[in-house]
Amino acid sequence: MEENFGPDFITVTDEDGNDFELELVDTLEHEGVTYYAMFPAVEEDESGQPKDVDADDEEYGLVIMKAIVENGEELLSTLDSDEELDTVYELFMERFFQDDEEEADS
Repeated sequence: MEENFGPDFITVTDEDGNDFELELVDTLEHEGVTYYAMFPAVEEDESGQPKDVDADDEEYGLVIMKAIVENGEELLSTLDSDEELDTVYELFMERFFQDDEEEADS
């Protein structure tokens, strides 16, 4: 029996109350913190096909957030510093390229 799994989507609300839908790409744990790598969800046209996305558009790019617990509830938050962002970004890139290399070797 074949099981089909679609992408996981997460809706994030910014401090101005705007909702953004993000597609979850991967998660990782680093120093006891869970980080999420996501891309903005691609909108579909009237026929249900994905609209063309300009990869150079500053609105479209890898989004990295971390899980925090606030008042007993798990929330997603931006990272605290550029250093933390750089470290976690590099960890995700290593994982992404490691997966590509493993697929090429098979």
